[in-house]
Amino acid sequence: MVEDSSAFVIPLHQVPPKRKKATAQRKVTRQRRQKAKPAPAAEVEPPSYELLIPPEFLPANDRTADAAEPLRPAVRQVAPDASLRRKLASIFLVIAALALAAVGITINGWFARSLGASDAAGWLFLAIGVAADVIALVMPCCAAELWHAGRRITAAAGWAIWLVTFTFAVTAGIGFASTNISDVALARASRVTPTVATAQAALADAMTARDRECKGGVGKFCREREAVVAERRQILDSAIVSVGQPADPQTDAAIKLVAWGSRGMLQPALEDFAMLRLILLALLPQIGGILLVIGRHSAKVA
Repeated sequence: MVEDSSAFVIPLHQVPPKRKKATAQRKVTRQRRQKAKPAPAAEVEPPSYELLIPPEFLPANDRTADAAEPLRPAVRQVAPDASLRRKLASIFLVIAALALAAVGITINGWFARSLGASDAAGWLFLAIGVAADVIALVMPCCAAELWHAGRRITAAAGWAIWLVTFTFAVTAGIGFASTNISDVALARASRVTPTVATAQAALADAMTARDRECKGGVGKFCREREAVVAERRQILDSAIVSVGQPADPQTDAAIKLVAWGSRGMLQPALEDFAMLRLILLALLPQIGGILLVIGRHSAKVA
């Protein structure tokens, strides 16, 4: 009996089993496919129209839920009516400024021309007065624009020029107002009323009787006629004074009104109210430039 001496041969290089390699390959391919797949689109929520509805029109539950959210600063909106009123106010203010400017230019030109001793001098004074008033009208707008633009030195120079022309225009206005007021007062004071006419006739009769009585010499009856003439002359003077007192009724009425309103504590004189009126009449036609600046600024704000 022969013994089997064959032995198992074990190879030095062992090949891994093919199943494991195929499994690993399939896993890598699966991962690549998963990466290549597009991600599912996110669901887009439909727009919520409740955000466009004011809170006061929402139901009570929605308002309670929205109360927890932080409040956003509300944007202030100007009502159309308010904006329209501002625009109209600025337009009327500009119109008033231009009207006052036209009156001031006319006053300054007239009074400046009246100062000339000849026609040539009068026209030169007229040109100076008109130019000064135009500068006083336009310079405030230019100086304000320069100030806002940061050119402070130029703006200060403009305001200085405006002050000079404004003073010149005010003095011209004072001359115009005082001349016309005094002329009107004299005309009113020199008018002949029935009382004055009667006093004048009585004085004329007394003087005629005196001349006839004193023609033959000075005697008892002549002295009596002289006394009558003196008495009639005093009556005529009193009538003229009574006519001259209400020559400026505005001043008299203003003084009485101030005394009545203050219960007698203030007793202004005739000259006090006359000076106040003179200042206002000279000052108001020259503030057109300031009103023009305010009107333009109001238009920009509106």
